[in-house]
Amino acid sequence: MAALLGLLAACSSNGSSNAPDNEGKPSAEDRPVTVTVTPEGERVPAGKPVRVTASGGRLTSVTVTDAEGHRLAGKVAADGRSWISDRKAVPGASYAVTAATRTEAGTAKTTKAAFTTAPADKVNKVDWRPGADATVGIAQPISLVFDNPVKNRAEVEKQLKITTSNDTEGSWGWISDWSGRDRVDWRPRTYWKPGTKVTLNAELNGTDSGTDGGWFVRDYTTTFTIGSRQIVKVDLDSHQLTLVRDGETVRRIPVSGGTPGGDKRSWRGTAVLMAKEGTINMNSETVGLADAYNKMVDYSMRLTWSGMYAHAAPWNARYFGNANRSSGCIGMSDANAAWFYGQVRPGDPFEITGKDTKGVVAPGNGFGAWNLSWGEWQGKSALG
Repeated sequence: MAALLGLLAACSSNGSSNAPDNEGKPSAEDRPVTVTVTPEGERVPAGKPVRVTASGGRLTSVTVTDAEGHRLAGKVAADGRSWISDRKAVPGASYAVTAATRTEAGTAKTTKAAFTTAPADKVNKVDWRPGADATVGIAQPISLVFDNPVKNRAEVEKQLKITTSNDTEGSWGWISDWSGRDRVDWRPRTYWKPGTKVTLNAELNGTDSGTDGGWFVRDYTTTFTIGSRQIVKVDLDSHQLTLVRDGETVRRIPVSGGTPGGDKRSWRGTAVLMAKEGTINMNSETVGLADAYNKMVDYSMRLTWSGMYAHAAPWNARYFGNANRSSGCIGMSDANAAWFYGQVRPGDPFEITGKDTKGVVAPGNGFGAWNLSWGEWQGKSALG
């Protein structure tokens, strides 16, 4: 009997020694998923998308929010191994990351991470036209003027989204504003179609301008509508201004343009009505014409930054329709100016012709982009 008990004990001992060593441990298919978040740490450089990757399993969802609760949108890749944000991390922000995962065996888990970005050492701001909800003429460009230089033009241009109600063809072009600052305009290939609705979404927050420019720390948006098809034709040789609406002549007005033979000549080419400024003081010293004039002027309509206007000029009445004797502006009678002022809107093109002028309106002198061919304008895009 003792021998038999010993044999049974030996059999039991041998059986237990063959049991698996990993009993109670997860199988290879059920090991935890490893989640990696980039960037990581404190005060990391901004301006890059957030990336989340998973190994040993799949991402099922990723949420990235800043301290104010704003989300960075993104999409999990088809294989479930990665997620990347659509927008870049912005300067001076705190981000919380929540990644939901599932192992190969189906076990779900949530991983959390956090990081902060370094604040901007310099901020770039934007002045843009036209303003929101405006109705503008058929030649109105979308124009952004930057406070600081923009060296990373391609990166900035990629963030500028134009949407139109009729798929209008157009292009951005980089130019120097009259103020000397960097500027980018978007103009259609040809004049806008009346009734077009236009939206600009400048998704610039988190974009670096480049050396000496600083960071953009906000987005910009504006929506506007194109009004009726109005073209102002100014013939300086016949001293006539003609308002054409929808192909029909509305009125011809006798005018006097800039005095021939010197700095008082008018510009030619296509200028765009920038603003209706009403009654303003015009001082020749501000435009480099010494003390030629200093007076209050009614019905002032700005055409260039350099000081060319259409306006009432009763002091020049004897020259209307027969001679150019102004200091560069397009002058007309009080009555005609009052009527004309009520008809036009910012964005209307002034197509100016004449033999004795001081040249074509430059792209940055107001909205002179229409004086470049379509090919020349496209060549000014940073995206080729």
